[in-house]
Amino acid sequence: MESKNNKNLLEKITALCKRRGLVFQGSEIYGGLESIYDYGPVGVLIKNNIKKLWWREYVEKRADIVGLDSSILMRAAVWKTSGHLDSFNDLMVECISCQKRFRVDHLLEGFGFEFKSDKDYLKKVLNENSCPNCQKKSFGQIGSFNMMFKTFFGPYEKTENVVYLRPETAQGIFVNFKNILNSYRLKLPFGVAQIGKAFRNEITTGNFLFRLREFEQMELEWFTRPEDSGKDYDYWQRERLKWYERIGFNPSHLRIRQHQKLELAHYAIASCDIEYKFSFGWKEIEGIANRIDFDLKSHSRQTKQDLTYFDEHTKKAITPYIIEPSCGVDRVFLALLFDAYCEEEVRGRKRVYLRLSKAIAPFKVAVFPLLSNNDILVKKAREVYDFLKDEIYPIIFDDSGSIGKRYRRIDEIGVPYGITIDHITLIDTTVTIRERDSMKQERVEIKDLLKWIREKFD
Repeated sequence: MESKNNKNLLEKITALCKRRGLVFQGSEIYGGLESIYDYGPVGVLIKNNIKKLWWREYVEKRADIVGLDSSILMRAAVWKTSGHLDSFNDLMVECISCQKRFRVDHLLEGFGFEFKSDKDYLKKVLNENSCPNCQKKSFGQIGSFNMMFKTFFGPYEKTENVVYLRPETAQGIFVNFKNILNSYRLKLPFGVAQIGKAFRNEITTGNFLFRLREFEQMELEWFTRPEDSGKDYDYWQRERLKWYERIGFNPSHLRIRQHQKLELAHYAIASCDIEYKFSFGWKEIEGIANRIDFDLKSHSRQTKQDLTYFDEHTKKAITPYIIEPSCGVDRVFLALLFDAYCEEEVRGRKRVYLRLSKAIAPFKVAVFPLLSNNDILVKKAREVYDFLKDEIYPIIFDDSGSIGKRYRRIDEIGVPYGITIDHITLIDTTVTIRERDSMKQERVEIKDLLKWIREKFD
């Protein structure tokens, strides 16, 4: 089986994604757009399953969390108040020789040095190391770079018309706090969940889907009493780790890393990362932060709006503290591919398959005729497919190429079961069902297929 530490694994997964319709390079026929990707017919199914499982777990199954879908464009004043205009910056340096720009913290990580905010220290490290792109010691001055995408609202490119593509979905929840309280009777503690696009003009990107300029977030803002924020922060760490295990992650590939004081964002008193063990190292797939009351109080001061909550128990108005679990859908997608990717040798040939959980897999089953050039078998396979498709969704029909090639195709996209219609089917109305991971086969009568599949997916 493929080692998760194999340095070539990222290349194999990237190639698999294009070959099997999971992920394509954005604007590829025009030369591509760096760190922008499109999800193909198979990838969009997997990605939607990730989002559905998160939404089902935290909105549909809970009475204390509601959903929201806020706009991507917000007034510039929102980002000034939140601190993003002043603080959402990365340190950047340019190689004078090749003109390539880098994030300073990424460079230091690559050089094997700890990142510190001391510019004299950073300058010394950069002067002693070579550019990864051209291998010359020619770094320039360290500068600051704001990662928000700027655009203009309306037909005139004037300062007063500046707006930003949101770098996070959270602020849409905070500015709607009063609207949600007034329209939906909620009692502390409660949460507001949102799934949506965010945009960050990253200086350096790489590792396929790991660091993107356009990405999707699943964010939850958990509003709680200040005195309960510590235990709620601990609760959400445990709960989110369990969720990853429930959707099929290997627990040994996950860990929680607490942030040191110097790592904390300006709004947080505590934060941590849930990290996954990629082939390129332990990397964050989710952040959890105790944002205290920074956001609600900041927006309240700026807008002169009352963003407090009246506590019926104490008969006092309080500004809730906020615990924020925030994960990137694209990073979870990539981590799932790493976790599921398997290689083995079968009868002298390499077999590649994705051991995705049934809830994440893009199709529940695939239906084939044993022979693609046998009209009777193809017609019968179509009948079985039509019999299943209205009750079991999504499923896939494939009659192209040999049966071996078709099995390899569904293995590579993680389909749990393949149903083959063969000559025996025409005699006794049974079909062969092949299980993806073990490749074991069993025969089931067509009339029992719906029951059999439902039992496997319960």
